[in-house]
Amino acid sequence: MRKVPFQSVIKTLVLSSVFLALSSSAATLTKSENKALTQLKNTALQSDLSYQVLESLTTEVGHRLMGSEGDKKSIIWAQSKMKALGFDKVWTEEVTGTFWQRGEVQAKIISPYPHKIVAIALGGSIATSDEGLTAEVAHFKTLADLVAAPDNSLDGKIAFVSYQMEEHIDGNGYGPAVGTRVGGAVVAAKKGASALIMRSVGTDNNRIAHTGIMRYDDNVNKIPAAAISNPDADLLVNQLKRNMPVSFYLKLTSHTDPKVTAVSANVIGEITGSEFPDEIVSIGAHLDSWDVGTGALDDGMGVAMMLASAYHIAQLPQRPKRTIRVILFAGEEVGLLGAKKYMELHENNMANHIIGAEWDFGVGKIYKMTSGVGKNSLTAINDLATHLAPLGVELSNDNNAQAQSDMSVMSAAGMPSMNFAPDGTKYFDYHHTENDTLDKVNPEDLKQATAVYTLFAYFSAQSGVNFRK
Repeated sequence: MRKVPFQSVIKTLVLSSVFLALSSSAATLTKSENKALTQLKNTALQSDLSYQVLESLTTEVGHRLMGSEGDKKSIIWAQSKMKALGFDKVWTEEVTGTFWQRGEVQAKIISPYPHKIVAIALGGSIATSDEGLTAEVAHFKTLADLVAAPDNSLDGKIAFVSYQMEEHIDGNGYGPAVGTRVGGAVVAAKKGASALIMRSVGTDNNRIAHTGIMRYDDNVNKIPAAAISNPDADLLVNQLKRNMPVSFYLKLTSHTDPKVTAVSANVIGEITGSEFPDEIVSIGAHLDSWDVGTGALDDGMGVAMMLASAYHIAQLPQRPKRTIRVILFAGEEVGLLGAKKYMELHENNMANHIIGAEWDFGVGKIYKMTSGVGKNSLTAINDLATHLAPLGVELSNDNNAQAQSDMSVMSAAGMPSMNFAPDGTKYFDYHHTENDTLDKVNPEDLKQATAVYTLFAYFSAQSGVNFRK
């Protein structure tokens, strides 16, 4: 048996102790840090700050379509609010794009049974002629049915897709429905249609239509595109069931002025880290909204939650070790423009973005969290989950999360991410409609969601975990 020098044994024991200590500190917080987490949870659950911020945004600013006066006001509002809440740094990053204007809409069934129809232009749609257009309706139950139609087979008809979105707690009915909104006009134009109308991407039964972005192909003829309310889609389907030609009138004055550049900005604020200021924990939301409602749910709630979360953490006696960066993105609704600009400006230091999470979905309490981190970080995620469990948040077994919305671009660039899933059962009742207003927000649910993001941000900033590993 080979003898081992006593000094080597001591060295090995010391190194092992250091390794265990480092491993432990990477996975857990100290007693005082855990106490701070409990304090933060209680503060966030008792505070109505996030609701106050949301009330301010929806009352003093309102809707925030990129390039609009509301958008400009929101940038000033956000900077002022961050400074008033004691952020250490506040700045903006300019984001530009095209400025689309909704204009007016008229829609009605001409025959066989005349009815006025509630409709809304899809974001980015061109206008009809000044006189509007009248044409026979060609009905397709799904986008796939429209795709299957022969090219140039519609002969100037108005293509109508009647697919109805299904309601789910996690909003997974959105994907099958939104394809028509985004790409349906291009498909319909290839089939020879003069316009596209579709059942709104929504789960409500209100006579209110849902807007949202659509896309054209420069190589395909551009046609007007609009959504109609769910009850009106039912009405149109019922007329079509009678096996008589249905004539429909549509007039849109929406347009994009190619000579006008929409100028907006990401608004960014930081609570600067006390030990590792260059290491960034990102929490975010998008500041813009559609030009309907007041943008309370989409995404005013997210804006308010992120500002309140950072404020609560800033009230602790000491700044967290890492920097907490709140990013309020511009131009999300029109194509993640703010996120793309952020990546353009920060791609060289994405390695410093330790972890991130965004809110851009839901209206109820958060019930689940899913991580997207390195395998060695899962112990720390489990520790975080123990702090969130009393709030009703369950840890998913998956570890494949991307951050929501804008931050998904950062996730794709390698940023470790968290996705917090709120109850979205009723979210698409109001999504992209005039009904997206403050009264739809439950203050107690908002407190719970704010508490979740507050604990996530502090835990991530204080733990020292390398979430990439």
